[in-house]
Amino acid sequence: MTRHLRVDGPNHDDRLDHMAQGVIGQPLNRLEGPLKVTGRATYAAEARPEGMIYGVLVQAAIPAGKVLEIGDAPGALAVIQDKRMIRYGAQGMDEKGPTSGPNQVEYMGQAIALVVAETFEAARHAAQNLAIRYKAKTVPVNPEAVTPELPPKKQSAVGNVDKAMRKAAFCVDQVWHTPAQVAAAMEPHAAIAEWDGNSVTIRAGLQMLSSNRKQMADALGIRESRVRLLAPYVGGGFGSKLGINAEAVAAAIAARELGRPVMVAMTRQQVFDLAHRRSETRQRIRLACDADGHLSGIGHEALVSSLPGSEFSEPVTQATPFTYQAAHRQIVHAVARIHRSPAGSVRAPGEAVGVTVFECAMDELAEAAGIDPVDLRLKNIPDVEPTTERPFSSHKLAEALREGARRFGWADRRPTGQRVEGEWLIGMGMAAAVRVNMLVESRARVTLVQDGHAIVETDMTDIGTGTYTILGQLAAEMLGLPADRVEVRLGDTDFPPAAGSGGSFGAASSGNSVYLACEEIRSRIAKAMGCNEADLTLQDGMARAGNVVRSLAELVDGTITAEGHLEPGKTEKSHRQATWGSHWAEVAVNRWTGEVRVRRMMGVFACGRVLNEKTARSQCLGGMTFGIGIALTEAMEHDPRDGHAVSHDLAEYHIPTHADVPALEVHFLPERDAYVGPLQAKGLGELGICGAGAAVLNAIHNACGVRVRELPATPDRIIAGLDP
Repeated sequence: MTRHLRVDGPNHDDRLDHMAQGVIGQPLNRLEGPLKVTGRATYAAEARPEGMIYGVLVQAAIPAGKVLEIGDAPGALAVIQDKRMIRYGAQGMDEKGPTSGPNQVEYMGQAIALVVAETFEAARHAAQNLAIRYKAKTVPVNPEAVTPELPPKKQSAVGNVDKAMRKAAFCVDQVWHTPAQVAAAMEPHAAIAEWDGNSVTIRAGLQMLSSNRKQMADALGIRESRVRLLAPYVGGGFGSKLGINAEAVAAAIAARELGRPVMVAMTRQQVFDLAHRRSETRQRIRLACDADGHLSGIGHEALVSSLPGSEFSEPVTQATPFTYQAAHRQIVHAVARIHRSPAGSVRAPGEAVGVTVFECAMDELAEAAGIDPVDLRLKNIPDVEPTTERPFSSHKLAEALREGARRFGWADRRPTGQRVEGEWLIGMGMAAAVRVNMLVESRARVTLVQDGHAIVETDMTDIGTGTYTILGQLAAEMLGLPADRVEVRLGDTDFPPAAGSGGSFGAASSGNSVYLACEEIRSRIAKAMGCNEADLTLQDGMARAGNVVRSLAELVDGTITAEGHLEPGKTEKSHRQATWGSHWAEVAVNRWTGEVRVRRMMGVFACGRVLNEKTARSQCLGGMTFGIGIALTEAMEHDPRDGHAVSHDLAEYHIPTHADVPALEVHFLPERDAYVGPLQAKGLGELGICGAGAAVLNAIHNACGVRVRELPATPDRIIAGLDP
């Protein structure tokens, strides 16, 4: 039996607030935590099927052109060339790359072949010594060197921003640059493929198994039913594992050709080349306001880059249309087609860099107008979505700003450059946080067993976000069971297809499907109890209705199984859905060296129902740390001559470490959003990034008066702006 829900209207039932078990929202420890810390959780590259051999990807040494000849590989079992390793490289969630021939090279570092041998060492040696002859061609590798495309659907204008700028009492017109960034998840990309007749099983680090299965079936030219994907444990993804990548396709092709299981694991350097990057951006922000600080004009122009033929382009301006009100508005989205590594979705695509830059511009406008940065934002929060006039499903930005200011002690902030501690200049900064919210179709199966335990099954993945725990808590709450009496099975395409992990929609989408399945089981128990489901109380394995009390063991004959099926519906278009928050930072800037130390940082967030306080807080901590990296350290550099990645390991691509990150503070605002399904929960993981870097950058300016518009704010860039 399946319970289906299409979210076509609000749900004000608040059912989870009236359940009896009391586990939902609680800061429970991760269910799979002991397996991970003891090394018993098996990741993609850790399986060892009998007869397994090893493949190593060979990468192109030219920025573009054609492979004319590949030499012999002594000691190898095979050298495999196949255009599908190129076509299904990382281009975005459901997108294919250029449909060029098997010998075409589109960027330096592209996978062009796979060398397979009995051992990894033999395969690596053969790959490194493979003689390859190319015919190179000259191509653009720098976004500023080409005439960009202007996709018609990504441009918008209302009123006249130029006119608003001319008439404004105060205005800002500045350009910011953000560098390319990479996901660099803890677990490098890896896959093991094994065929059984015409069917293949692939163990891989993947985020969205249901769409990944479709992609893999298409790549291999077989039916979906012939593909089984396994990803029970994934060591992070940040978007780099949304789609199938070269390693999974190559492993499957090689395993089929050689008749043995094949493992292909990327090195860290290969991950930087082959698992897509976030595009660098050039952003021009124009803001105009009257003497009281009310915005009259908003202009946001973005230049991003992507490979020729790729559909994806970084959605930099995604939050700009609805964050603040202004009568005159313009969005310009330009795409430079260049031959660098593929651009795709990296954690909080769009807002991670778009909100960061926009919130820096708002700080500049506040300074120009002589208005407190918090007050400027509060003055310009819209009642409905500008231009469309759609209502918001919920809106907590004002509350997040006020609560954050109170908790952080914003009233104690001093004017720029007026707080000094020895050689350190101290400053405070803030920024709004905003991220779009989405629901994605999702299914789950729940089985209640007579002995008083339940099993949750869905192909949803846990990429370190706490999915095992959250779904277990939901089932425990709905069915009245202790949390340790729920077994959660994830990451297997033999289970019902879920939303997958991406876009911060995973917990809410898959959670709603678990909720619906449990609701169906509750209805059957209620029938056995002779009551309405709404009058049924389930707690600690007992069912109560009125004066009747019975154990679940009495009511369940063997097992009760139900499926939940959630679909987004009319509310997706009728209401603007978003999550909200505010970021706050205090930094110290060394007046002689330009070094920046983040001394304290706080975030206040509204994301609907919080399903697990501990895992939710952990997501925010990670996002805020990500924001520190955006502001101060992270930059993927490319050689301007041939476009290859220069900083392509964690020695040269600098991410924040323990010494860079203070004790972070996270607070959640109570919220229930009736327009996102019965769970009333929204996305959170990426919200913690959006604007976090801006709070740090604004604090730097408050400390020393330096505005850094070319990120990251490294010491040399700060020193260049300091008074001699």
